[in-house]
Amino acid sequence: MSVFTHLVAELGRLLEPVLAQSATAAAIVLFTVLVRLALHPLSRAAFRGATPAAGCLPILLQLPVFFVMYQAFSSAEVGGKANELLGHRLFAAPLGARWTEALGEGGPFGAQGLVFLGLFGAIAVVAAWSAVRGRRTAASVAAAAAAAAAAPKKPAGRVASKAGVKAGAGGGVMAEVSAEQQEVMRKLGGVLPLLSFGTLITAAVVPLAAGLYLLTTTAWSVAERAWLQYRKERAERSAEQPAVGGGRSSL
Repeated sequence: MSVFTHLVAELGRLLEPVLAQSATAAAIVLFTVLVRLALHPLSRAAFRGATPAAGCLPILLQLPVFFVMYQAFSSAEVGGKANELLGHRLFAAPLGARWTEALGEGGPFGAQGLVFLGLFGAIAVVAAWSAVRGRRTAASVAAAAAAAAAAPKKPAGRVASKAGVKAGAGGGVMAEVSAEQQEVMRKLGGVLPLLSFGTLITAAVVPLAAGLYLLTTTAWSVAERAWLQYRKERAERSAEQPAVGGGRSSL
């Protein structure tokens, strides 16, 4: 933990000429971004479905980082010395403070309380964005499964184009989705996105610094998935255009 404390303290000193007392808070955000950049290859593999374990690895690998962040801003001493990080603030709120402590320093609309309300508001916006995207994704998957299951099966010829083989294979997989499975997918699509708001509860009981980490990593996850989805859809459109053009030219 002393290594982490030293790293965050040094990043804070680099940013202090620009951000003054909020430099350490910005250093936490920067540190979180560096962690997520290091985990981006795993996140990309999880999005592509390369391996079943890939989806869990980015989350599991962040747990030790979050634990160290929590301990660093909860311990009065680090390595037998006073913890210098506890003296840093985000605006009026100490980075080691919790929501309950802020309520005792002027209530929810006091100087410290407003900092926490701003943090909670930002987390709520990210969670709402994640929930909307999750519902849309679940709805589109369920609709595609229902459409594929209802479509009549056509015998495939011995010679097929690459696009035709891909479409036929996808249709066969989707057609195997039963009505019960579609109902489960619909229910999960309504429940799972709401789990994003669980971050709010966690941020209310951990130190402010850990809440900043949660906000940054959650926002990164949602933005990263949106970007990967955009790139996937763009690649699919680019792959379809030559096939359509070739079909027209043959006519």
